Amino acid sequence: MSAAAHHDDKDDEMNVDRSEPEAHDAGHRRDASYPSLAQRTVLITGGATGIGASFVEQFVRQRARVAFVDLDAQAGHALAARLAHAAHAPVFVACDVTDIGALRDAIDTVRARIGPITTLINNAANDARHAIDAVTPESFDAGIAVNLRHQFFAAQAVIDDMKRAGGGSIVNLGSIGWMLKNGGYPVYAIAKAAVQGLTRGLARELGPFGIRVNTLVPGWVMTDKQRRLWLDDAGRAAIKAGQCLDAELLPDDLARMALFLAADDSRMITAQDIVVDGGWA
Repeated sequence: MSAAAHHDDKDDEMNVDRSEPEAHDAGHRRDASYPSLAQRTVLITGGATGIGASFVEQFVRQRARVAFVDLDAQAGHALAARLAHAAHAPVFVACDVTDIGALRDAIDTVRARIGPITTLINNAANDARHAIDAVTPESFDAGIAVNLRHQFFAAQAVIDDMKRAGGGSIVNLGSIGWMLKNGGYPVYAIAKAAVQGLTRGLARELGPFGIRVNTLVPGWVMTDKQRRLWLDDAGRAAIKAGQCLDAELLPDDLARMALFLAADDSRMITAQDIVVDGGWA
C-alpha cells in the first residue's frame, strides 16, 4: 500500500467521546473547548490514520464540520464509521494527494458536502527512509509530491472559499527532522524544510484577506507506524537525551495545537513555525 496520502500508519482503535470537550477530574489535564470552531468547515489531508486521525477526532469533538482525504480507503471509512454518531459526522473521500487533479476533485466533493472550506490542515506526508545514492529524479519528484507539492495546491483550491468568508486558517505540517540534521531521508528533509518557506510566502500574500497560515512542526510523534518501523532502543535513547520533557509525544498533542491555530483565539498568529516536540529542536 502506498503511503502517498496519509501521514502515519494506523493507530490503535480510538474510543471516541462524541460530546464537547469537558474538564477532567482535578489533577488531570483539562481539554480546551473552542466555541469558534463549532460549525466551522475543516478539511484535513492524510486524515485516516496516525496524527491525521487525531486531527479528525479532535475537530469533530469541537463540533466542526470535518472532511478528510486519504489514500487508505479502508482506514478512512473505518474512522468515519466510528465517528458517525457525532454532532456532525465527518466526511471521508478517498484520494491520492500526489494526483493534483484528483485532489482538486476531492476538494470539490468536500465543498459540496460540508460547504466552503475555511480551515485547511495540510497533514499528508510520507517519511519513508532512503539513502542519497538511491535517489533518482523520479523518486525525488515523488518525495516532493507527497511531502510538499500538495500543500500548495490544496491551499490554492480553498483560498477563494476563505476570501469569501472573510478569512480562514491554513496549517501546514512540517518536521523537526531537518532542524536536527537527521540523516536517512534527504528528500523528506528538503520537502519539510521548504514547508516553512511555503507558509511564510502564503501568509504574506493572504494576510490582507484575513487568512492565517502557520506551520505546525512535530517532533517524534509516537504513532503505531513509528513504533513498528523506526523506534528502537537507540531511538528511545535519542528521545530521552533530546527532549526536555520526559514523556512520549502523542498525536493528540499535535491535534490540540491545531485546534488552537484554527480557532479565533489565535486570530493574530500567522507566518509562524509552532514547534511541538517536547523541547527537542
